[in-house]
Amino acid sequence: MTTRPGPHARLTGGLLLWYGVLGGAVAWGVHVFAAWGLDELACAAGSDRVAAVPLWQAVGLAVVIPGLFTVGSLLVAALVWRRTGRAGEEDRPFGRSRMLAVVGVWSNLLFLTIIVLGGVAVLVLPPCQG
Repeated sequence: MTTRPGPHARLTGGLLLWYGVLGGAVAWGVHVFAAWGLDELACAAGSDRVAAVPLWQAVGLAVVIPGLFTVGSLLVAALVWRRTGRAGEEDRPFGRSRMLAVVGVWSNLLFLTIIVLGGVAVLVLPPCQG
């Protein structure tokens, strides 16, 4: 006989699953607004600093923090994928969770790549071109 998880465990599992699926997309959105926004604001002000912090350090933080958030989301999605691997075909909720975990793994890999390459572009290209 199996015991059903309590409402708190289901809520936590559901929230963690959605973090594993959507975390990279949210982190990428934060990265786009923060990294490119800081670059544009510094350029508009005619400075290479943001609040007494060099622009490359501020943009670096706007890359590293969302990148770490995406890595965490990737790890959660991989954990869900591993834990739902033993589910039988008749267990539809586990099958859905496994499918969402696969989507989360691949999308988080994609968003992590986009964040890293976007950060490289912001840091390599000189600010205030054109």
